[in-house]
Amino acid sequence: MDQDNGLTVITTHINADFDALASMLAAQKLYPDSLVVFPGSQEKNLRNFFIQSMVYLLNIANVKDIDFKQISRLVLVDTRQPNRIGKFSTILDKPGLEVHIYDHHPSMTGDIDGTYMALEPLGATVTLLVNILCEKGIEISSDEATIMCLGIYEDTGSFTFPSTTEKDFRAAAFLLSKGANLNMISNLIAREISPEQIGILNDIIQASTTHNINGIDVVVAAVSTNRYVPDFAFLVHKMVKMEDLDAIFAIALMENKVYVVARSRIPEVDVGTIITSLGGGGHAYAAAATIKDMTLAQTEQRLLDILYSKIQSRRLARHLMTSPPISIREDVSCQKAGDLLTRYNINALLVTDSKNDELAGFISRQVIEKALYHKLNHVPVHEYMTTEMVSVDPEADILEVQDKIIEHKQRILPVLDNQAIIGVVTRTDLLNILVRRKNHQHKGQNEPLEKHEHARTRNISNFMKERLAPSLLNLLQEIGRTASDLGSDAYVVGGFVRDLFLYRSNEDIDIVIEGDGIAFAKKFAAQKGARVHAYAKFGTAVIIFSDGFKIDVASARLEYYKFPAALPIVETSSIKLDLFRRDFTVNTLAIQLNPKNFSILIDFFSAQKDIKEKVLRVLHNLSFVEDPTRVFRALRFEQRFGFTIGKLTAGLIENAVKMDFFKRLSGRRVFTELRLILEEDNPAPAIIRLQDYNLLRVIHPSIIIDNNLISMLNSARKVIAWHDLLFLEESYIKWSIYFMALIRNCDRKTSQDICRRLELAPRYRKIFTRERFQAERTLYWLEKNSRLDNSTLYEKLSGLRIEMILYLMVCTRLKRIKRAISYYVTNLRDVSISVTGKDLMEMGLEPGPVYKKIMAAVLQARLNGGLETRSDELRFVEKYLVEQPAGS
Repeated sequence: MDQDNGLTVITTHINADFDALASMLAAQKLYPDSLVVFPGSQEKNLRNFFIQSMVYLLNIANVKDIDFKQISRLVLVDTRQPNRIGKFSTILDKPGLEVHIYDHHPSMTGDIDGTYMALEPLGATVTLLVNILCEKGIEISSDEATIMCLGIYEDTGSFTFPSTTEKDFRAAAFLLSKGANLNMISNLIAREISPEQIGILNDIIQASTTHNINGIDVVVAAVSTNRYVPDFAFLVHKMVKMEDLDAIFAIALMENKVYVVARSRIPEVDVGTIITSLGGGGHAYAAAATIKDMTLAQTEQRLLDILYSKIQSRRLARHLMTSPPISIREDVSCQKAGDLLTRYNINALLVTDSKNDELAGFISRQVIEKALYHKLNHVPVHEYMTTEMVSVDPEADILEVQDKIIEHKQRILPVLDNQAIIGVVTRTDLLNILVRRKNHQHKGQNEPLEKHEHARTRNISNFMKERLAPSLLNLLQEIGRTASDLGSDAYVVGGFVRDLFLYRSNEDIDIVIEGDGIAFAKKFAAQKGARVHAYAKFGTAVIIFSDGFKIDVASARLEYYKFPAALPIVETSSIKLDLFRRDFTVNTLAIQLNPKNFSILIDFFSAQKDIKEKVLRVLHNLSFVEDPTRVFRALRFEQRFGFTIGKLTAGLIENAVKMDFFKRLSGRRVFTELRLILEEDNPAPAIIRLQDYNLLRVIHPSIIIDNNLISMLNSARKVIAWHDLLFLEESYIKWSIYFMALIRNCDRKTSQDICRRLELAPRYRKIFTRERFQAERTLYWLEKNSRLDNSTLYEKLSGLRIEMILYLMVCTRLKRIKRAISYYVTNLRDVSISVTGKDLMEMGLEPGPVYKKIMAAVLQARLNGGLETRSDELRFVEKYLVEQPAGS
């Protein structure tokens, strides 16, 4: 370019990347006598970069040393936004100033209007400049070619970004011919991450929240650090690859500034346009902004506002519909239709032809209620159903759905695929979508009492690899492949997924199949050489492997209850409705297992938020009415995980207690929940919480928590821990020790009443009544006798099961008795003698009752320390026979 009198300055945007740096170098080849000036900190732009050793290539000047009055030509590369060029924006209105612009970004509102502009939608700005250098025949050294090629590689994501063009490839090829060093480029592009950057990357991953905005999943993450972390954009790009994200907006507070970096791989999210609204810039697939006048929280909120206004919907009917649809045949009575509306808590039903199941019409709750009011219970619904209705196909967009529901005043819109009903979109569905679009800031209320219409999803592939053993991960992948072979979708759900995010070990795998769960279980078991126990009534199965490992399988199902505390009635459903039937939000996470979507986490009910906040919430207000045992579970989870019970949920528990829904619970269901509490590592806190809600009376009114009982429960935990440390392999009924501590003060009759109330099996009744009282009498005798030799201790305790012996250690307050019992457990209970009846026969002793007497004497002597070897025992017998001849 021709040089005139005055100063020519080449600059770029603040926080220049490799493309900006490469473009300044290329521009300097076009303007030989110019100065290269960074608008921000030069040190940050040259950080960790081999150009530090090649500064001679650039005629760099510090912005503080520039006399702005002397600038006659300003050359801008890789930007044309005035708010991104720092102090240079102050001279844009200077009379006579020439502004030359080289940029590959799309046009934005407020762009600088240059005297000369070279604009082209390429993958990198340096590509545009390299083409000009090539046309003009300007020579490029190998070092210069390396830097310019680096700019192309970075801004095209090594030619993987959708913005990459043919010209980018050709420019890179030209630079390669000029000696560009690909090894150097590779090292810089694939540079190692520092420990500090790894920490920030982990923070970004943990802080990520997926927002479903008009049908598009957008990840937003907000983090903060006291120091400036170099290459924040590189870390965001790294996360896009790791998590396979479509769009991400990462916000970071570093030092006293907020930085926003955005990446997109889909046309629906134009990050350049969105970030421009925040005062930054970029192109459709990569953009950034530096913000000085807003806090981290304000930036995130402002960004969300922009996202909801800028991202256009691509929602189709198949995304919006509820499936499978709930319908009835036209010959069903109005009474049954009313029952169905109540059962599923819906306001309209599709009606199908009784012959071929094709759509015949629909009937609303209002019509059914009026029919029932007029005693038309047994009249078939086809008499009153609406037959004039419209439908949509699965590919209909939201505007078509909206028009048909509103224009036709239709409460329910069927989705048809070749005349087959595959789903429905209700008026409520549409209203929720429109309200969420307008008032997205109200999402995530304290109690998720209504079904979320759309799940938050994210890919947790790397998290699963980090947390799960390779064998378990492979097993989940095999499950997904088998389900796909059957045309079904498979999910791992519930506690397994919850504990994954709580960093707790849990290999109790619960699989939900959208399809025939039993058919899946049988096929998968056959492939693995395992056994299957199927339960057709509930659509469930258990796969049992040769090593005893089990997988629980269920068909996606919906449960409803005929009356409070009843067992649920089960019907087939979708994963969404299956998760909605569960007890608490934290148990509603699901991970897809089919190969196409493996490791996609699904969160319909803000479970991740509740896990993060350590709060237990139910999914709807009638949860404890339908199943009061959930109260026991709430208190158990509260104590196990260190959670708190949400305010509304706590109020619902109090209501369930006040209404006494527990009186209709069967004893077996109460015992199941009580046993689960007693199987916790430390059940005492949960039992105390049962007392707080006056729930111990559900077991029996005589059980009351006091200091003595709390002391016993704590003692039981210590005794069990002592035993398990010494005898890792010993199997015993651990929970029974806590249960006996709980009923310690109950007499025989009360204990029998409790066993009957809880519908305990006969073997447990025997333990908790007859054997327990026998053991307590033994303890009484031991405490009354101050001198106990080993043989006496053995005689008193050897007839008791280990659970009872540990129970006695819990009950006694005398340290000498606790020591004596523990000594018996560790040193005496396995003592045996080697002398046999054959030995006595060889000594010439006739078989008879005397054998037992002699054996007992030998055992007694061995217990009391008099005998150590077999020879000692034989000599003892000989001496015994001399002193006490046979028959004496």
